[in-house]
Amino acid sequence: MQAAVTVTPARIPELLLGLATVRPVFLWGAPGIGKSSLVRGFAESLGLECVSLLGTQLAPEDLIGVPQIRDGKSVFCPPEAIARDEPYCLFLDELNAATPDVQKAFYSLILDRRVGNYELPAGSLVIGAGNRATDNALARPIASALVNRLTHVHLRASATDWLVWAGENGIHPWVTDYVTDRPDHLWSQPPKTEEPFSTPRSWHMLSDALHSFGPTLDEDTLKILAHGTLTPAHAVSFCGYAKIVRHSHGIDAIIKGDAGWPNRIEDRDLLYYLAEAFRGRLIRELPATKDQIPPALRQTAYRAKSLLVQLAEISVEVAQTVIRDDEDGQPVLPAWFLVEAARDMPRLVEARR
Repeated sequence: MQAAVTVTPARIPELLLGLATVRPVFLWGAPGIGKSSLVRGFAESLGLECVSLLGTQLAPEDLIGVPQIRDGKSVFCPPEAIARDEPYCLFLDELNAATPDVQKAFYSLILDRRVGNYELPAGSLVIGAGNRATDNALARPIASALVNRLTHVHLRASATDWLVWAGENGIHPWVTDYVTDRPDHLWSQPPKTEEPFSTPRSWHMLSDALHSFGPTLDEDTLKILAHGTLTPAHAVSFCGYAKIVRHSHGIDAIIKGDAGWPNRIEDRDLLYYLAEAFRGRLIRELPATKDQIPPALRQTAYRAKSLLVQLAEISVEVAQTVIRDDEDGQPVLPAWFLVEAARDMPRLVEARR
């Protein structure tokens, strides 16, 4: 299902309060962005127990129950997980990954809040969630009859929302500081190949691992942890950031001239991270035209060209990442700076092309 409008996690409690209390809701979103935890947190905020049913692990009889003979008639007895006396939140996780027969068994439960002769207690909620087919996750088409029984909400990852949550839930400071600097690394599109990729959930997993190993964590183990949880490029960048934290070797020191670019082969991940930080600094601080440079930044602009030359002497490839275009092929650095870079470093600009 395609999303015409998406919402951030911060909007979900408000939307569920207005929607799920009157109609069943289906929450769409990529793997690992927090759909399940949002539903559980919402149910808890209302004082309701959250009962989760996983669509991929259900058979139709798990919902409609098994027949028993009473007074010469067969009666279906719903399972204990569903048949409850007190109101609760029924969370149908990975609903669109269930088989067509299981999806069909949900029809009356979703629309009529009933299974056989059992009806959900007044005040109960029904919320479903699932991944999109475009996420390379297990997902089956939902029949139009079921689509039409649900109100659909599409969730997107938000670094701002996640950092607020992280600050309240003991996420490792390396992770929160890194995502603060690189919010675009919080989530990445699921790859078509079998490899880790960055999501709020995977950053949480990395945080747990960092806490578990503690301050004695060595660089080799850190690489294993990062590459085991994150998108490969993000893992390299995070390891570079960790070196900065440990060695107090940051981009500010390089710009001021108190330190130089690291040039050891084993520090290449650190070099890539510092180059990205350098690029971000230039994007923020360099004005669109050269005559707009305030006196306080003229030295910085001059220093930036010198640093770019020094970086290219270590690695043209890394230096090229500083001046690269955006994903749409549009320059992100001002034209005057790129022109001067072409004059001072023609081989760098040629590599950029």
